[in-house]
Amino acid sequence: MTSAKAIVTCIKKEGISNVFCVPGESYLPVLDALYDETSIQVIAARHEGGAAFMAEGYAKSTRKPGVVFATRGVGATNLSIGVHTAYQDSTPMVVFLGQVHSKFRGREGFQEVDLDELFKPIAKWAVEINDPERMPELVQRAFRIAKTGRPGPVIVSLPEDVLPVETEMTFGPVAAVPEPTPSRNEINDVINMLSTANQPLVIAGGGIKNGAAEEALVNFAEKFSLPVMVAFRRHDVFPNEHPLYAGHLGLGTNKKVLQSVKDADVILALGTRLSEVTTQDYTLIEADQILIHIDIDDETLGKVYAPHLGVVAHMKPALEVIQEENITVTWEDWSATCHQRFVEASHVGVGEGDYINKKIIATLHKELPEDALLTNDAGNFAGWLHTYFRFKKKHTYVGPTSGAMGYGLPAAIGAKLAYPKKTVVSLSGDGGFMMTVQELETAVRYHIPVIALVFNNNMYGTIRMHQEMHYPERIVGTDLGDVSFAKLAESVGAVGITVETIEGFNAAFAKALALYKPVVIEILTDQEQISVTSTIEQIRHRK
Repeated sequence: MTSAKAIVTCIKKEGISNVFCVPGESYLPVLDALYDETSIQVIAARHEGGAAFMAEGYAKSTRKPGVVFATRGVGATNLSIGVHTAYQDSTPMVVFLGQVHSKFRGREGFQEVDLDELFKPIAKWAVEINDPERMPELVQRAFRIAKTGRPGPVIVSLPEDVLPVETEMTFGPVAAVPEPTPSRNEINDVINMLSTANQPLVIAGGGIKNGAAEEALVNFAEKFSLPVMVAFRRHDVFPNEHPLYAGHLGLGTNKKVLQSVKDADVILALGTRLSEVTTQDYTLIEADQILIHIDIDDETLGKVYAPHLGVVAHMKPALEVIQEENITVTWEDWSATCHQRFVEASHVGVGEGDYINKKIIATLHKELPEDALLTNDAGNFAGWLHTYFRFKKKHTYVGPTSGAMGYGLPAAIGAKLAYPKKTVVSLSGDGGFMMTVQELETAVRYHIPVIALVFNNNMYGTIRMHQEMHYPERIVGTDLGDVSFAKLAESVGAVGITVETIEGFNAAFAKALALYKPVVIEILTDQEQISVTSTIEQIRHRK
């Protein structure tokens, strides 16, 4: 078969049913091979960045590698934002990039970029395949690398002259994801350290989701009565209304929630890289706190904090074998205190004087099914979601720990393809939404019914907030012009609604839930209310 057909065969063997792209002439043979493969749907996006975000959101939801295609240097650099997001978020992805003819390499051919070198710093592996016979071997290796260990993106560069070559192809088995378990000595060490605790705490990250360990984490926490916090934008790895839930470690986390980390004497970091945001600029954990760090990736252990015990293990079997042990639990009151701090810091109820953003989160909490899935962009608007929404079920949140703008809508499209029966809602600011708004037409064209909420305050709100903090009243580059997102939605065949009040939003949201179409609800918001806790005026006069 041709090299192009071999690529499609590898994708099919992985059980992947949706791939994302912007078409390009450099990989036309692959597109032609996909034409004949009815088990794989090709989603052609409007921009490579949007296609990459769709693949990343799809991968986060299915826990299978997201697959995205783009052409040469121009398409490749456009989708690099999605590659970086997948790298920081530990999301499995295989990126196929068309490349110039082999005989033109090194001559600065049309749109030529040294793709494997370009992407090496933000990919787990990058390879250019020049031998057609090795196509199955190297593509299957790409999938294995993407999904094993700490998952992440892999780049495969495809010279256009290699793709149509027909030769004998040999395929290996689909790689299973290894599930290493802690050794007997490591299990004993975990139990011994935990037994010394008076105020232990779990910080749970994306490794829980990647390892399908959500139920195991609940059982583990209940067995040892351990309070559980979730790492930045990993809201759905532990049910937020569970009596052992202690909060979310993100941007602007309430001081009461942070105090629980500071008061802990033993911290179990489970499947988290203890990122800058999660650890509040690497300041949250002190040397006198015992740190037990369990992660699938040995390079993650000690990268930020040197653990007292570092264990390389897959989260599900690790939690299952440790919870078979027994210890005397003496910290039930501490666990209750941690949960109560979270409850006080994130009260869902609203009053007449509350800002519309909080009221909208209350509506989402009330009206959405428990298994609905939410995505969001980067931006201050997300603070209300992170603070007040309670995620009750697994696989109900997809967000960029990389902080990528423009993520919400395309990620929602990818997530909806992964879970066609779920209600999927994206939340974006006007700045981020405008970066990938063209993918609304993609949703319309493929009949992908997502609901997009756009909080429109005519500015880059997060940057404006930092401007006001450091250079009060010296506003440069953060004001944005008027855009009617409702009319823009209507122009591409979606439903568009503009609202200014909570009553208007409630009616619009009820309509959106009843429709099976892409819907944009534009919420006109006040620039003054810049964040969950502060107005612009308050920031300007803060000493």
